[in-house]
Amino acid sequence: MRRFFLVACLTFFAVGPASAEITNRIQSSISLTVDGAGSISTRLPSSLGVSGSNVTLGTAPALGTLTSGTALGYTPGVFTVTTAGDAFSYTESYLEGDDVPTVLSTTVTAGVVPAMPIFSSNTTTSGGVAGSLAGTLASDGAMTITAGGAGTSAVAQVVQELTVR
Repeated sequence: MRRFFLVACLTFFAVGPASAEITNRIQSSISLTVDGAGSISTRLPSSLGVSGSNVTLGTAPALGTLTSGTALGYTPGVFTVTTAGDAFSYTESYLEGDDVPTVLSTTVTAGVVPAMPIFSSNTTTSGGVAGSLAGTLASDGAMTITAGGAGTSAVAQVVQELTVR
C-alpha cells in the first residue's frame, strides 16, 4: 500500500498541468534638450598697497572718486628717508578697477547674448538654437531623430522586456 501511495503521489505531481506567467513590457522614451544661454561677470575693484622700511610717510597715496566713463584717479604718496645713509625701500602698487558700465546685466534674445557688462572677468555660455531639432517614436518602436543647432541634444530609447516565470 505504501508503494502504491508513493507511486500515486509521484505520478500526480509529475503529470500535473503546466502553468507559467509571461510578461511583456515595451517602454519608449525620447528627450530633446536645448541649452540655455548664461553669463557670469565679476567686477574688479580698485586697490592700492603701500609698504616700506626706513621711510616716513608725509602724504598718504590716495584713490580718486570713481566717475563713470573716466579713470578713477590716483595720487602717489610723498615720503622721506628716516635715517639718512641707511638702506631704505618704498613700494606703492595701484590697480585700476572696472568702471561702472552702462550695461549692468545680460539679456538673452533667441538664445544669443547680444550685450553684456565689460568687466575684468566674464564667462559667457552661448545658448542652444533648436533649429530643426525633433524626434518621433512610432508604435512599432521605430525612432527618428533630427539634429538641431548648436547646444542641442536628443536621446531616444526603446526597451523591450520579456519575462517567463
